[in-house]
Formats: sequence, C-alpha cells, structure tokens
Amino acid sequence: MDRAFFFQGDTLLLPADFPDTQSDYEIPLDLAKDFENPDIFLIPALEIPGFEEDSAALIRGVSVLPGTELPKNWKSVPVRRFLTMLGDRAVEGESPGRLLRACHIARWRHESRFCGTCGAKNDDVPPQAERRCPACRRSEFPRISPAVIVIITDEENRILLAHNKRYKAGLYSHISGFNEAGETLEETVVREVREEVNIKVRDIEYIRSQPWPFPNSLMLGFKARYSSGTIRPDGIEIEDAKWFTRDNLPELPGEGSLSRFLINRWFEMD
Repeated sequence: MDRAFFFQGDTLLLPADFPDTQSDYEIPLDLAKDFENPDIFLIPALEIPGFEEDSAALIRGVSVLPGTELPKNWKSVPVRRFLTMLGDRAVEGESPGRLLRACHIARWRHESRFCGTCGAKNDDVPPQAERRCPACRRSEFPRISPAVIVIITDEENRILLAHNKRYKAGLYSHISGFNEAGETLEETVVREVREEVNIKVRDIEYIRSQPWPFPNSLMLGFKARYSSGTIRPDGIEIEDAKWFTRDNLPELPGEGSLSRFLINRWFEMD
C-alpha cells in the first residue's frame, strides 16, 4: 500500500488515534479521500551517504490548503514536535530528511502554482521537484534561503544570547540572520552580529547545518569569539542581549534545533 506524509502548512496531519510518538509519519495514501481537492505529489528522495536503501526511494506527500477545516477523525501535529523528540540526533546523526523534504516541498507547491514571470498556471515536471510554465517555459524549483546562526563566546567562555521580540518572554537564543546577495556566509555572521548587538567577532568557524523548512531555510551554524565593542541591542529585532555562564542559563530554544545543538555542544565542552 502506498504511504504518504500529509501536511497543512508546517503541521503534520494524522488520524486522531495515531500515536504522536510513532517514528514513521507516513500513512496510507488512500486516506487523502477524506479531503477535498488535496495536492498529491511524488518526489525522489535524496541520496544520503550511508543510507543506500533510501537512494532510489520516492516520497509521496499530500498537502491540504491552510484554513481547511479538518475532519473530526483527524488531528494536526507540528513538525517541530518530531524534531524535539529526536533532540540533538535531529542535527547530528538522524536527520529526518524525508519528513523535512516533504514538508518543504508541500509548502513550495502551494506557493508556486503560478508562474512568477507571466502568471500562467505552472505544470509539474515529474518526478523532479520542478514546475514549468507552459507559456514562457520558465522553470521553478523549491526556494532555499540560507541563514546563519552563530554561538559567540568570550575569554571567560561565556556565551552571548539574545531575546528577539518575536520570542516568548524569557526565551533567549543566538544571533541569526539571512545571507544577502553578494555576501559570503562569514560576512553574514559579522554583519548580523554588528547590526543586532553592536559588537565585533573574530575566529569565525563553520560547525554544521540543518534543513529548516519553516518556511524554507537552510540553517548554517557557526561559532565565533568576541573581539570588541559594547553590547547594545538594536531595539528593532533584539530587545535584550547578555553574557551567560553554564550555571545561569535562561530559557533556551527547543531540543532538535541547531540553536539548541550549538548550546548543548558548548555546555558539554571542557
């Protein structure tokens, strides 16, 4: 029986009696009949070194339009909850690539129904994740927006964490931001840190990345050392920023995120 991931935005749709802790969120494709005009798609899985059994597999997905009322026998579960359950394994060794790939593609398909050049309705180009305009032949592929996130330490091995206006009260995380056109990732780190908290950093070093389809990012994790300057939050995005030690940490981002992985890595280092 064919199985598929079901999505509505960045939430998984599951039968109401489905256990949230089950690791395989692909459910029978024929359940799509419960929804009116769902978008059903088929894309190739990516070849992952060490996981050859998945290299030729296909991923099926079903996307339900945002705002659609769910049948009573269905529930929605945030995709991020699955990452939280995996913890650091979601970053360093058990990346839920099939789920995140399907989630990213489902949102992209909703946003790419029409050509961005001439406005005609796009056609699918199976089995790739591609759409092509039948009028002007413009091809469109899933948008991926690179964003840096950086853990900053000082000479006392404290870490700099900041409270963004978008966060709930008391939550602190790293400085992060999107890469701009014509900019290296290292330059993005320097610029974002300077813009948001008014300090300079040095010894910038790449750590690892994480796909983050909320809605279409690739998070690139770096570490850096404080160089100079006085912390001054920009007041636009960042409301507060300060140095923290291991014994006075604030509320932190959830497990399963690259942000939390960087903090856990620092916490465990001598």
